Amino acid sequence: MKQDLIVILDLGSTQNTVVAREIRDFGVYSEIHPHDITAEELKSFDNLKGILLNGGENRMIDGKPAEIRPELYELGCPMISIDYPQSKCAKQYDALPDSDILKKFVFEDCGAAANWNMKHFIEDQTERIRQQVGDKKVLLALSGGVDSSVVAAMLIRAIGQQLVCVHVNHGLMRKNESESVVKVFRDELHANLIYVDASERFLGKLEGVADPEQKRKIIGGEFIRVFEEEARKLEGIDFLGQGTIYPDIIESGTKTAKMVKSHHNVGGLPEDLKFELVEPLKQLFKDEVRACGVELGLPHDMVYRQPFPGPGLGVRCLGAITRDRLEAVRESDAILREEFAKAGLDKKVWQYFTVVPDFKSVGMKNNARVFEYMVIIRAINTVDAMTASVEKVDWDVLEKVTERILAEVGNVNRVCYDMSPKPPATIEFE
Repeated sequence: MKQDLIVILDLGSTQNTVVAREIRDFGVYSEIHPHDITAEELKSFDNLKGILLNGGENRMIDGKPAEIRPELYELGCPMISIDYPQSKCAKQYDALPDSDILKKFVFEDCGAAANWNMKHFIEDQTERIRQQVGDKKVLLALSGGVDSSVVAAMLIRAIGQQLVCVHVNHGLMRKNESESVVKVFRDELHANLIYVDASERFLGKLEGVADPEQKRKIIGGEFIRVFEEEARKLEGIDFLGQGTIYPDIIESGTKTAKMVKSHHNVGGLPEDLKFELVEPLKQLFKDEVRACGVELGLPHDMVYRQPFPGPGLGVRCLGAITRDRLEAVRESDAILREEFAKAGLDKKVWQYFTVVPDFKSVGMKNNARVFEYMVIIRAINTVDAMTASVEKVDWDVLEKVTERILAEVGNVNRVCYDMSPKPPATIEFE
């Protein structure tokens, strides 16, 4: 079933995702697109019902205000503008309209139907995947995280055995992570899974690299190189499946929005990439990805698994990665996850992890002065990963975690708790 669509054109607003999510909450599908989209591109969208011009504080580009193409006004499509002085729309507002005004525009002016739900989304994406892929094969990076697992389930439903899953151990996984992925997907779900241990290769490429963006690009680029090598061993691999989701794209920047950070799914890909991308989740927010997984019938534990970034512990071992600090991150993270599970916080807190900075602090061990690393604990709650609040963890739990980390993790003498919400901080440190 084709879902009605409301398009939001980004003219510098910091509230694009707020508007998009509110429209989706009405049961109507919405997408954010750049301000300079062409009339032909808009005409190509199925069931386009209305256009919202969303202006804001970032509408200046190279000293000039961002403007839509004049021919968009001639499409005959209902349009409304917010904080966009150049607008020629009949309905214009200086600030974000309240819910009633937005709902009136969507349902009365645009005549949209509330037909946005996961069942319809999956049906639509399944058909799109089949049309895109045909009788070819898709290579998928299966980390075992929520995004890649849901993509795998979606692709299996659409193309079955045409999917080839590859799990790459880049040496930056959590404790026992790769073993768990192989057990669940190969042994229990009987997926066509190829396991590649490339840990030494990745760590060698990352040696001495301190810049977070460079680390991300190296990891993203090397991932693709590994996939290309695996694809050469197979026949008919023309496509690369990726678990790109909406926050990945938004945070990687647009013409009117500054980049927060690049994501391995949308940046750092080699110029000679030989695959065409298949990204069925790229218009979903994180909570919608989980809802999609539930609708696809994935196990609850898999769908609500702890989020884990593509670069893995590489962005939690701050600065240039060293093996001792990487091990400290891995072991402290395992302790944190174990103690949070004992306290029932694994079902309450959206994401929690540890990081180890690339500097040391003075301390005392065995009546002697030591100069060792610190571990920082981060525990946050969020709905869509665009904003986040800090979890108020019980003091007894924090004391237990601290006690274990200091006793069991080598080369560490200090544990801290991060109290910073997003914004101004991001969820990850790098």
